[in-house]
Amino acid sequence: MTTPTLSPDFLDTDAVRTAVERVLDDFLDTKSGSPAPPGPPSLSGLLADFLSGGKRIRPLLCVTGWRAVGGTGDPGPVLRVAAGLELFHAFALLHDDVMDDSPVRRGRPTMHRTLAALGAARLTPERIERAGVNGAVLLGDLALLWSDELLHTAGLTPAQLAAVLPPLSAMRTEVMLGQFLDLEATGVLTDDVEATLTVNRYKTATYTVERPLHIGAAVAGAGPAALDALSRYALPLGEAFQLRDDLLGVYGTAESTGKSPLDDLRAGKNTTLTALALRAADRVQDAQLRELLGDPLLDEKQAAIVREIFDATGARETVERMIEDRRQRALHALDTAPFTPDAVAALRRLARLATVRTS
Repeated sequence: MTTPTLSPDFLDTDAVRTAVERVLDDFLDTKSGSPAPPGPPSLSGLLADFLSGGKRIRPLLCVTGWRAVGGTGDPGPVLRVAAGLELFHAFALLHDDVMDDSPVRRGRPTMHRTLAALGAARLTPERIERAGVNGAVLLGDLALLWSDELLHTAGLTPAQLAAVLPPLSAMRTEVMLGQFLDLEATGVLTDDVEATLTVNRYKTATYTVERPLHIGAAVAGAGPAALDALSRYALPLGEAFQLRDDLLGVYGTAESTGKSPLDDLRAGKNTTLTALALRAADRVQDAQLRELLGDPLLDEKQAAIVREIFDATGARETVERMIEDRRQRALHALDTAPFTPDAVAALRRLARLATVRTS
């Protein structure tokens, strides 16, 4: 395995992404000879293809957390830890697509659809779909196992590993809880905005922003004060990240987001956007939302009606304000944070990357 390097500017976004991707490529190359079912492609090849095109937000934050509290020297261990987070994310996405029966991810067929298509020539029609689902679940399990392997072969000292495991375990637990809450809420429309924000906190704010920062900082030996400062930045930014996702799921385009803007509406996703609209809707608007949201056959004309209600009730505008408010809170937290200047600059850039985006 080659030793990953970074440019003199440790936190150049493109340099970190390139270094993390090199770790992932090298690791999966070592797995290309692993036992695999007969016929192409290999399991490592399927994972490599699935990983392509990701934003690498969690690895970027992990490396930034390491640098923020004074991490210096060989970045190899923290880059491998960061790459392990991306493999864990692959596990979560593979399972999420199965649970949501999503047809598309990043503009391509989801893994369960891909595997079903690969098995179409050798399976009976009644087994094709099930085989695709089973294969995607197992591939997700493999990504989880390999994320753990990357962590334990990252070259951490025993003290570093002991520091990393608590925030890593917390992250894994929190994202599972958040996903469970999300599944429980999907299809059950409510105007309980706080309930939707609770789901956002567990499923996204801690998982996407806070814990990756904590894990990177733990590699550098961060104490409680530094971890608390990272949380003050991370939690509002993580909520803003999910709120932007909610808007993109309704107002984005398939070309920019990689999925249909009808998917979340058809699934009846109980987002903050939806809850705000229901809270402000009149009787007619409420009835229309409850009739249309969650309809698996909802078409673009009906989606336009839903969007008009989101606009008319002020829900969309309110979510935009919530995003900006949370972004400003995150940026304000950096004003007094005990972080290195280059990390503060990187965290400011990442705040924009997370909230002002089209994909």
